[in-house]
Amino acid sequence: MTAAENTGAVTVIGLGLMGSALARAFLAGGHPTTVWNRTVRKADPLVAEGAVRADSVAEAVAAGGVVVLSLIDYTAVREVLATAGDALRSTTVVNLSSGTVREARELAAWAAERNIRYLDGSVMAVPQTVGGPDAVVVYSGPGELLDEHRPVLGRLAATSLHLGDDPGLALLYENALAGMLWTTLGGFLQALALVGTEKVPAADFLAFAAQWHTTLGALLPVVAEEVDAGRYTTDVSTLDMNKRAIAHLIETSRAQGIGVDALGGMRSLIERRVADGHGSESLSGLIEVIRNPRG
Repeated sequence: MTAAENTGAVTVIGLGLMGSALARAFLAGGHPTTVWNRTVRKADPLVAEGAVRADSVAEAVAAGGVVVLSLIDYTAVREVLATAGDALRSTTVVNLSSGTVREARELAAWAAERNIRYLDGSVMAVPQTVGGPDAVVVYSGPGELLDEHRPVLGRLAATSLHLGDDPGLALLYENALAGMLWTTLGGFLQALALVGTEKVPAADFLAFAAQWHTTLGALLPVVAEEVDAGRYTTDVSTLDMNKRAIAHLIETSRAQGIGVDALGGMRSLIERRVADGHGSESLSGLIEVIRNPRG
Protein backbone atom coordinates (compact mmCIF):
# COMPACT_ATOMS: atom_id res chain seq x y z
CA MET A 1 0.00 0.00 0.00
CA THR A 2 1.35 3.42 -0.98
CA ALA A 3 1.61 6.42 1.30
CA ALA A 4 -1.26 8.02 -0.61
CA GLU A 5 -3.45 5.00 0.04
CA ASN A 6 -2.57 5.16 3.73
CA THR A 7 -3.89 8.73 3.88
CA GLY A 8 -7.09 7.79 2.09
CA ALA A 9 -6.22 9.59 -1.13
CA VAL A 10 -8.54 9.16 -4.10
CA THR A 11 -8.60 10.15 -7.76
CA VAL A 12 -11.88 10.77 -9.57
CA ILE A 13 -11.85 10.59 -13.36
CA GLY A 14 -14.98 11.89 -15.08
CA LEU A 15 -16.73 14.94 -13.66
CA GLY A 16 -20.25 14.84 -14.98
CA LEU A 17 -23.14 15.12 -12.54
CA MET A 18 -22.36 11.81 -10.86
CA GLY A 19 -18.56 12.09 -10.96
CA SER A 20 -18.69 15.54 -9.40
CA ALA A 21 -20.99 14.23 -6.67
CA LEU A 22 -18.55 11.39 -5.95
CA ALA A 23 -15.63 13.82 -5.71
CA ARG A 24 -17.58 16.07 -3.34
CA ALA A 25 -18.39 13.12 -1.10
CA PHE A 26 -14.68 12.27 -0.86
CA LEU A 27 -13.79 15.89 -0.15
CA ALA A 28 -16.48 16.08 2.53
CA GLY A 29 -14.92 13.02 4.14
CA GLY A 30 -11.54 14.74 4.33
CA HIS A 31 -9.84 12.64 1.66
CA PRO A 32 -7.13 14.19 -0.53
CA THR A 33 -8.92 14.19 -3.90
CA THR A 34 -7.38 14.53 -7.34
CA VAL A 35 -9.70 15.11 -10.29
CA TRP A 36 -9.45 14.92 -14.08
CA ASN A 37 -11.93 15.51 -16.86
CA ARG A 38 -11.61 15.88 -20.62
CA THR A 39 -13.41 19.21 -20.44
CA VAL A 40 -11.00 20.95 -18.11
CA ARG A 41 -13.36 23.65 -16.84
CA LYS A 42 -15.66 21.03 -15.26
CA ALA A 43 -13.04 20.62 -12.54
CA ASP A 44 -13.12 24.32 -11.58
CA PRO A 45 -15.85 24.11 -8.88
CA LEU A 46 -14.18 21.08 -7.28
CA VAL A 47 -10.76 22.74 -7.29
CA ALA A 48 -12.36 25.71 -5.54
CA GLU A 49 -13.63 23.25 -2.92
CA GLY A 50 -10.20 21.75 -2.31
CA ALA A 51 -9.61 19.16 -5.02
CA VAL A 52 -6.34 19.00 -6.97
CA ARG A 53 -6.63 19.25 -10.74
CA ALA A 54 -4.50 16.83 -12.78
CA ASP A 55 -3.40 17.80 -16.29
CA SER A 56 -3.49 14.24 -17.61
CA VAL A 57 -4.88 10.85 -16.73
CA ALA A 58 -1.37 9.58 -16.00
CA GLU A 59 -0.80 12.46 -13.60
CA ALA A 60 -4.16 11.80 -11.93
CA VAL A 61 -3.33 8.13 -11.44
CA ALA A 62 0.16 8.94 -10.19
CA ALA A 63 -1.35 11.02 -7.40
CA GLY A 64 -1.94 7.72 -5.62
CA GLY A 65 -4.82 6.13 -3.81
CA VAL A 66 -7.81 4.42 -5.34
CA VAL A 67 -8.83 5.53 -8.85
CA VAL A 68 -12.58 5.99 -9.26
CA LEU A 69 -14.06 6.25 -12.74
CA SER A 70 -17.43 7.80 -13.61
CA LEU A 71 -17.66 8.04 -17.38
CA ILE A 72 -20.46 7.85 -19.92
CA ASP A 73 -19.74 4.28 -21.03
CA TYR A 74 -17.09 1.56 -21.22
CA THR A 75 -15.78 2.81 -24.55
CA ALA A 76 -14.85 6.06 -22.82
CA VAL A 77 -13.38 4.10 -19.90
CA ARG A 78 -11.12 2.10 -22.24
CA GLU A 79 -10.01 5.24 -24.08
CA VAL A 80 -9.22 7.12 -20.89
CA LEU A 81 -7.40 4.26 -19.18
CA ALA A 82 -5.30 3.63 -22.28
CA THR A 83 -3.81 7.11 -21.97
CA ALA A 84 -2.48 6.35 -18.48
CA GLY A 85 0.00 3.75 -19.70
CA ASP A 86 2.17 2.08 -17.06
CA ALA A 87 0.96 4.51 -14.38
CA LEU A 88 -1.97 2.15 -13.78
CA ARG A 89 0.14 -0.86 -12.85
CA SER A 90 -0.51 -2.11 -9.30
CA THR A 91 -3.21 0.50 -8.76
CA THR A 92 -6.80 -0.15 -7.69
CA VAL A 93 -9.40 0.98 -10.22
CA VAL A 94 -13.03 1.22 -9.18
CA ASN A 95 -15.26 1.68 -12.20
CA LEU A 96 -18.66 3.20 -11.47
CA SER A 97 -19.58 3.85 -15.10
CA SER A 98 -22.67 2.45 -16.78
CA GLY A 99 -22.43 -0.40 -19.25
CA THR A 100 -23.23 -4.06 -19.82
CA VAL A 101 -22.32 -7.22 -17.94
CA ARG A 102 -20.12 -8.34 -20.86
CA GLU A 103 -18.22 -5.06 -20.86
CA ALA A 104 -17.55 -5.28 -17.13
CA ARG A 105 -16.16 -8.80 -17.43
CA GLU A 106 -14.02 -7.88 -20.44
CA LEU A 107 -12.60 -4.81 -18.71
CA ALA A 108 -11.80 -6.87 -15.60
CA ALA A 109 -9.85 -9.30 -17.79
CA TRP A 110 -8.08 -6.41 -19.52
CA ALA A 111 -7.11 -4.98 -16.14
CA ALA A 112 -5.84 -8.32 -14.84
CA GLU A 113 -3.53 -8.66 -17.86
CA ARG A 114 -1.96 -5.31 -16.92
CA ASN A 115 -1.59 -5.95 -13.20
CA ILE A 116 -4.40 -3.52 -12.39
CA ARG A 117 -6.60 -4.38 -9.43
CA TYR A 118 -10.16 -3.91 -10.64
CA LEU A 119 -13.49 -3.51 -8.90
CA ASP A 120 -16.72 -2.79 -10.75
CA GLY A 121 -19.64 -1.02 -9.18
CA SER A 122 -22.90 0.82 -9.58
CA VAL A 123 -24.24 3.82 -7.71
CA MET A 124 -27.88 3.18 -6.84
CA ALA A 125 -28.56 6.84 -6.15
CA VAL A 126 -29.04 10.17 -7.87
CA PRO A 127 -26.13 12.64 -7.59
CA GLN A 128 -27.92 14.75 -4.99
CA THR A 129 -28.06 11.83 -2.52
CA VAL A 130 -24.49 10.54 -2.94
CA GLY A 131 -22.77 10.44 0.42
CA GLY A 132 -26.08 10.54 2.28
CA PRO A 133 -28.07 8.01 4.32
CA ASP A 134 -30.25 6.88 1.41
CA ALA A 135 -27.46 6.15 -1.07
CA VAL A 136 -26.47 2.59 -1.94
CA VAL A 137 -23.44 1.49 -3.95
CA VAL A 138 -23.02 -2.12 -5.03
CA TYR A 139 -19.68 -3.66 -6.01
CA SER A 140 -18.58 -6.81 -7.78
CA GLY A 141 -15.12 -8.26 -8.16
CA PRO A 142 -12.55 -9.21 -5.52
CA GLY A 143 -14.14 -8.68 -2.14
CA GLU A 144 -10.79 -7.97 -0.52
CA LEU A 145 -10.44 -4.85 -2.65
CA LEU A 146 -13.67 -3.45 -1.27
CA ASP A 147 -12.60 -4.32 2.26
CA GLU A 148 -9.22 -2.66 1.74
CA HIS A 149 -10.68 0.57 0.39
CA ARG A 150 -13.92 0.67 2.37
CA PRO A 151 -12.72 3.61 4.54
CA VAL A 152 -12.61 5.67 1.32
CA LEU A 153 -15.42 4.13 -0.73
CA GLY A 154 -17.69 4.13 2.28
CA ARG A 155 -17.91 7.91 1.94
CA LEU A 156 -20.13 7.49 -1.11
CA ALA A 157 -23.08 5.80 0.56
CA ALA A 158 -24.47 4.66 3.86
CA THR A 159 -24.70 1.17 2.35
CA SER A 160 -21.89 -0.46 0.38
CA LEU A 161 -22.64 -4.02 -0.70
CA HIS A 162 -20.39 -6.66 -2.25
CA LEU A 163 -22.47 -8.79 -4.62
CA GLY A 164 -19.82 -11.37 -5.47
CA ASP A 165 -16.51 -11.98 -7.20
CA ASP A 166 -17.98 -11.94 -10.73
CA PRO A 167 -17.23 -8.39 -11.96
CA GLY A 168 -20.43 -8.34 -14.02
CA LEU A 169 -22.85 -8.62 -11.10
CA ALA A 170 -23.01 -4.91 -10.23
CA LEU A 171 -24.11 -4.00 -13.74
CA LEU A 172 -26.50 -6.95 -13.81
CA TYR A 173 -28.28 -5.43 -10.81
CA GLU A 174 -28.06 -1.91 -12.26
CA ASN A 175 -29.65 -2.92 -15.55
CA ALA A 176 -32.32 -4.98 -13.80
CA LEU A 177 -33.35 -2.07 -11.59
CA ALA A 178 -33.29 0.34 -14.53
CA GLY A 179 -35.77 -1.92 -16.29
CA MET A 180 -38.07 -1.68 -13.28
CA LEU A 181 -37.76 2.10 -13.29
CA TRP A 182 -38.65 2.50 -16.95
CA THR A 183 -41.57 0.09 -16.97
CA THR A 184 -43.01 1.49 -13.73
CA LEU A 185 -42.65 5.08 -14.88
CA GLY A 186 -44.06 4.14 -18.28
CA GLY A 187 -47.15 2.70 -16.63
CA PHE A 188 -47.58 5.80 -14.47
CA LEU A 189 -47.29 8.12 -17.47
CA GLN A 190 -49.82 5.97 -19.35
CA ALA A 191 -52.20 6.35 -16.42
CA LEU A 192 -51.68 10.13 -16.23
CA ALA A 193 -52.26 10.47 -19.96
CA LEU A 194 -55.46 8.44 -19.69
CA VAL A 195 -57.03 10.35 -16.80
CA GLY A 196 -55.78 13.56 -18.34
CA THR A 197 -58.04 13.01 -21.35
CA GLU A 198 -60.88 13.94 -19.01
CA LYS A 199 -59.04 16.93 -17.53
CA VAL A 200 -58.09 15.12 -14.31
CA PRO A 201 -54.92 16.84 -12.96
CA ALA A 202 -51.95 14.58 -12.33
CA ALA A 203 -51.85 15.84 -8.73
CA ASP A 204 -55.43 14.66 -8.15
CA PHE A 205 -54.65 11.17 -9.41
CA LEU A 206 -51.41 10.92 -7.43
CA ALA A 207 -52.99 9.73 -4.17
CA PHE A 208 -54.63 6.79 -5.95
CA ALA A 209 -51.41 5.95 -7.76
CA ALA A 210 -49.36 6.10 -4.55
CA GLN A 211 -51.73 3.73 -2.75
CA TRP A 212 -51.71 1.35 -5.72
CA HIS A 213 -47.92 1.44 -5.76
CA THR A 214 -47.87 0.43 -2.09
CA THR A 215 -50.16 -2.48 -2.90
CA LEU A 216 -47.89 -3.57 -5.74
CA GLY A 217 -44.85 -3.33 -3.47
CA ALA A 218 -46.46 -5.78 -1.07
CA LEU A 219 -46.95 -8.15 -4.01
CA LEU A 220 -43.25 -8.37 -4.90
CA PRO A 221 -42.31 -10.97 -2.22
CA VAL A 222 -45.17 -13.18 -3.42
CA VAL A 223 -43.98 -12.93 -7.02
CA ALA A 224 -40.37 -13.65 -6.00
CA GLU A 225 -41.48 -16.76 -4.06
CA GLU A 226 -43.53 -18.04 -7.01
CA VAL A 227 -40.67 -17.45 -9.45
CA ASP A 228 -38.11 -19.22 -7.26
CA ALA A 229 -40.48 -22.15 -6.76
CA GLY A 230 -41.57 -22.25 -10.41
CA ARG A 231 -45.22 -22.52 -9.31
CA TYR A 232 -47.72 -19.92 -10.53
CA THR A 233 -51.04 -20.96 -9.03
CA THR A 234 -53.42 -18.19 -8.01
CA ASP A 235 -56.86 -17.62 -6.53
CA VAL A 236 -56.62 -13.85 -7.01
CA SER A 237 -55.99 -12.84 -10.62
CA THR A 238 -55.40 -15.22 -13.51
CA LEU A 239 -53.76 -14.51 -16.84
CA ASP A 240 -57.11 -15.08 -18.54
CA MET A 241 -58.54 -12.24 -16.45
CA ASN A 242 -55.57 -10.01 -17.17
CA LYS A 243 -55.79 -10.70 -20.90
CA ARG A 244 -59.29 -9.25 -20.89
CA ALA A 245 -58.34 -6.38 -18.60
CA ILE A 246 -55.39 -5.17 -20.67
CA ALA A 247 -57.51 -5.41 -23.83
CA HIS A 248 -60.04 -3.12 -22.15
CA LEU A 249 -57.27 -0.68 -21.16
CA ILE A 250 -55.88 -0.57 -24.68
CA GLU A 251 -59.34 -0.10 -26.20
CA THR A 252 -60.09 2.70 -23.73
CA SER A 253 -56.76 4.40 -24.33
CA ARG A 254 -57.24 4.36 -28.09
CA ALA A 255 -60.82 5.60 -27.77
CA GLN A 256 -59.53 8.48 -25.64
CA GLY A 257 -56.99 9.34 -28.30
CA ILE A 258 -53.74 8.40 -26.56
CA GLY A 259 -50.98 5.96 -27.49
CA VAL A 260 -50.59 2.43 -26.18
CA ASP A 261 -46.90 1.77 -26.86
CA ALA A 262 -46.16 1.34 -23.14
CA LEU A 263 -48.72 -1.48 -22.97
CA GLY A 264 -47.91 -3.49 -26.07
CA GLY A 265 -45.08 -5.51 -24.58
CA MET A 266 -47.06 -6.67 -21.57
CA ARG A 267 -50.08 -7.53 -23.70
CA SER A 268 -47.88 -9.65 -25.95
CA LEU A 269 -46.44 -11.54 -22.98
CA ILE A 270 -49.89 -12.25 -21.55
CA GLU A 271 -51.32 -13.40 -24.87
CA ARG A 272 -48.38 -15.73 -25.51
CA ARG A 273 -48.61 -17.38 -22.11
CA VAL A 274 -52.38 -17.82 -22.42
CA ALA A 275 -52.01 -19.23 -25.95
CA ASP A 276 -49.55 -21.78 -24.54
CA GLY A 277 -52.29 -23.07 -22.21
CA HIS A 278 -51.45 -21.24 -18.98
CA GLY A 279 -54.43 -18.92 -18.66
CA SER A 280 -55.18 -20.11 -15.11
CA GLU A 281 -51.75 -19.03 -13.84
CA SER A 282 -50.80 -15.86 -12.00
CA LEU A 283 -48.94 -12.99 -13.66
CA SER A 284 -45.72 -14.45 -12.24
CA GLY A 285 -45.86 -17.10 -14.97
CA LEU A 286 -44.95 -14.45 -17.53
CA ILE A 287 -41.33 -14.94 -16.51
CA GLU A 288 -41.34 -18.17 -18.52
CA VAL A 289 -42.13 -16.20 -21.68
CA ILE A 290 -39.39 -13.69 -20.89
CA ARG A 291 -36.92 -16.50 -20.25
CA ASN A 292 -37.81 -18.21 -23.52
CA PRO A 293 -38.21 -15.56 -26.23
CA ARG A 294 -39.34 -16.55 -29.70
CA GLY A 295 -37.63 -15.52 -32.91
